[in-house]
Amino acid sequence: MHRNQMKAWLYLLPAILFLGFFMIYPLVDVIIYSMEEGYNSVAQTSFGTGFYNFSYVLHDPYFLQALKNTFILVAVTVPLSTGLALLVSLALSSIRKLRHLFQTVFFLPYVTNTLAVGLVFMILFKKTEYTDGMVNLLIHMFGGPTVDFIDGPYWAKMLVLCFYTVWIVLPFKILVLTSALASVNDEYYKAARLDGAGKARIFFKITLPSILPMLLYLIITGFIGAFKAYSDSVALFGTNLNAAGMNTIVGYVYDMLYGEGGGYPSYASAAALILFAIVLTITVINLLVSRRRMSQLM
Repeated sequence: MHRNQMKAWLYLLPAILFLGFFMIYPLVDVIIYSMEEGYNSVAQTSFGTGFYNFSYVLHDPYFLQALKNTFILVAVTVPLSTGLALLVSLALSSIRKLRHLFQTVFFLPYVTNTLAVGLVFMILFKKTEYTDGMVNLLIHMFGGPTVDFIDGPYWAKMLVLCFYTVWIVLPFKILVLTSALASVNDEYYKAARLDGAGKARIFFKITLPSILPMLLYLIITGFIGAFKAYSDSVALFGTNLNAAGMNTIVGYVYDMLYGEGGGYPSYASAAALILFAIVLTITVINLLVSRRRMSQLM
């Protein structure tokens, strides 16, 4: 028995070393950096330890703006993209002949480069000296005023960012939910129709409980992914996100490390730990709520 346990630990050793080197050690290092006050990255010295870095970050207007942008992005894009993906997946599941073709079409944006999609969105929304953009042309057709979606008011920029994020994450969610719907046993539907159940009752009593684990998985991973958003903003508004007022928490961490005013690993580490705490809290809440809902539906 002891020999078998030793053999099992030897098999696990490469994975343990990998996790320790690439996950545990960096996390411990970030915690140490976040507690070092007045850290000098050149001399690698500090004048004390404490929570000043967290206080600085939480009072930094750039971080507060990034926090606001991130929470709006999460609150809008995660429910909207998941709901749209469910509707599209239900529609695709009802199509028999061209289902695989439509699945491929909907999945294409997911395999397209993020920055390339961002350039397309800039062409659609950005005002230039030569054109107001294709979206503004449509607005003009209906008698509306011109809006600068890239360099204009905050609400317009946030609208474009949310639209862009939904467009990027929607294909993957459609693919997952379409596969989940295809795995539901047809015998359940046949029995429900024989009993005279309507479409709404079939959906809430058979379809939704069957795909609920996958749906909850997409919601939880969607929250985590939205909190880590950064490349979406860069693709639309460039690298100077603070000037555009469209930075995210991950963008703030990057700027503190490598931006024009960077070189502050202590502040970056504090911001990263705040993001970690937010994501962990929301993930735990989602898991608890998900478990309760699954127990109610099953």
